[in-house]
Amino acid sequence: MSARQEAILRTIRDWIAETGESPSVQQIGEKVGLSSTSSVAYQLDRLEARGLISRTGHRWRSCRLST
Repeated sequence: MSARQEAILRTIRDWIAETGESPSVQQIGEKVGLSSTSSVAYQLDRLEARGLISRTGHRWRSCRLST
């Protein structure tokens, strides 16, 4: 796993712990220093392919950490 993917995973984990819901793609990008939402979405796709996160719908706002 890349350092950027670790940062994104940590951001999602912390955001869910603080707010009870997943962050948006834009919010993730702001936290990890990516201005392109497509770059964030690409990294989220990679994390989903590795089984580290999942989403209940089409939108990333519905993502959950896999156990």
